[in-house]
Amino acid sequence: QVQLVESGGGLVQAGGSLRLSCAVSGRTISSAAMAWFRQAPGKEREFVSAIIGSGRRIDYGDFVKGRFTISRDNAKNTVYLQMNSLQPEDTAVYYCAATWGSNYYYTNSATYGYWGQGTQVTVSS
Repeated sequence: QVQLVESGGGLVQAGGSLRLSCAVSGRTISSAAMAWFRQAPGKEREFVSAIIGSGRRIDYGDFVKGRFTISRDNAKNTVYLQMNSLQPEDTAVYYCAATWGSNYYYTNSATYGYWGQGTQVTVSS
């Protein structure tokens, strides 16, 4: 019954910004660990960010360097990823993921049992 739908991707010039959304249906996100991952062709899936439960714990990938912000809106049951100062190296398909399980390794993709279809982000130089 759980479904995740990403939106907000597109083409942007280097230095620009995008805001990704992940709308969740079927279960409330308030008790979930929510995450963003990204994957470029021929490369490994890479951890971007995670927000756990009420937001008491937030993690970012090392490459973020203060450029991205994860947040959630419980009323809309939606998680967001604000991306600023985008670089060509950020080009990838971005995926939203969720778990309501007991796995504490939130930066590992194997932790998550639910995934969205992905949204393409392309950054030109």
